[in-house]
Amino acid sequence: MMPAHRRTKYESLKANGTLNLHPDQVNESLFQGHDFFDAHDLLQVKYEMLRRVQAEGWSVTQAAHAFGFSRLSFYHAFHAFEQEGLGGLVPKKRGPKAAHKLSSEVMAFVQQLIEKTPQVNTQTLVDGIKRRFGLSVHPRSIERALKREKKKRSERP
Repeated sequence: MMPAHRRTKYESLKANGTLNLHPDQVNESLFQGHDFFDAHDLLQVKYEMLRRVQAEGWSVTQAAHAFGFSRLSFYHAFHAFEQEGLGGLVPKKRGPKAAHKLSSEVMAFVQQLIEKTPQVNTQTLVDGIKRRFGLSVHPRSIERALKREKKKRSERP
């Protein structure tokens, strides 16, 4: 069983996207049984890997293997750190950053359909968007967009 303070840190790392999903692949002795060094902390692991190469002269291959990364991952981390400092080691959110298919024009169409038929289901909205705009949209994307729209309206004075 994990101690409470470790569990709290683990949950925090998970929430902010810096949880190392493969702590068991970190073979470096500092991370084995030492309280300060935590193999679950992705930023700490990456930073220590980079430091070993830069400050202690380890080879990239040696460091990548000891810290559970590929050489390619090392170079990605190295370049990100050079450009952004520690913040560059924080994993970036992958995929689209916004509902790019659900433009204001598409959402206006969705709102019209909802006004015409308040009990319309999401699949009908998906089908209508496909017919009118030629876009394939996941039903959950529409639900999230409608929720955002509703929140925006409720926040207006």
